[in-house]
Amino acid sequence: MITEIGIVAGEIWHYLDQHGEVTLTALVKGIDKSRDNVLMSLGWLAREGHVILLIVNNDFRISLRKDA
Repeated sequence: MITEIGIVAGEIWHYLDQHGEVTLTALVKGIDKSRDNVLMSLGWLAREGHVILLIVNNDFRISLRKDA
């Protein structure tokens, strides 16, 4: 399971790099993985400081952290 979470985290990173800020709904549809797997992978990326998560109009908005 840990391996799958890591793989999906990589897919999320690449998706966000190409598409910029997206909603959680769009991200789940865009990478075609289960919502649970996307959420676990986002947790990993958030813990590592790679993504920014905001709540806007009752939906999460996700983007890559582009700190220099």
